[in-house]
Amino acid sequence: MSAIRVVLADDERMVRTALRAILEAEPDLEVVGEAATGAQAVSVVRELAPDVVLMDVRMPEIDGIRATEQILATLASPPRVVVVTTFENDSYVYDALRAGAAGFLLKRAAAEELVQAVRLVARSDSLLYPSAVRELAALHSSARPAPPPWAARLTEREADVLRLMATGLSNAEIAERMGVGPATAKTHVASVLAKTGTRDRTQAVIAAYESGFITPR
Repeated sequence: MSAIRVVLADDERMVRTALRAILEAEPDLEVVGEAATGAQAVSVVRELAPDVVLMDVRMPEIDGIRATEQILATLASPPRVVVVTTFENDSYVYDALRAGAAGFLLKRAAAEELVQAVRLVARSDSLLYPSAVRELAALHSSARPAPPPWAARLTEREADVLRLMATGLSNAEIAERMGVGPATAKTHVASVLAKTGTRDRTQAVIAAYESGFITPR
């Protein structure tokens, strides 16, 4: 299996150095590039086509949110973006998730958490820190709009799958919970993404919370 290729985007050299040391200690992870500004991050990602980007939200030129938007909008096969932040309830974090980031990671996270997060988002098979996403949704989605058009298009089983996705279950765990095969669960997840018009699990779950389809508790 080839190594997961990572780009580091942070305006602090010491942070990039620390992240590189942690990731490159793992045989399945490879840091292929670095960027000190949001604009550089977009350029480096376009050039190197990594699997995962660790993106600081507050950087010179353009911030991590705009950089994430540009990366996802202009690449046919964009990488998974993980926002690296100081505060988990920062409005920047929620804006980044809404812009297309696959998840977020606190700068004070332990080394093993960083490694696990990169591996998890590279697999795209479950939600990174589902409880934190729920808490962010509760903080930033107080006004509930009318039910979205896509809600009526979901089958009962697909609706159940979306709710299970919001708890952070992987395809295999969803399959076990629902008593179906892994391939069937994967098909249901793909259908949920298509019908909600979302890029990945994180976007689907954010859409479910923002629309009131799922209520944060």
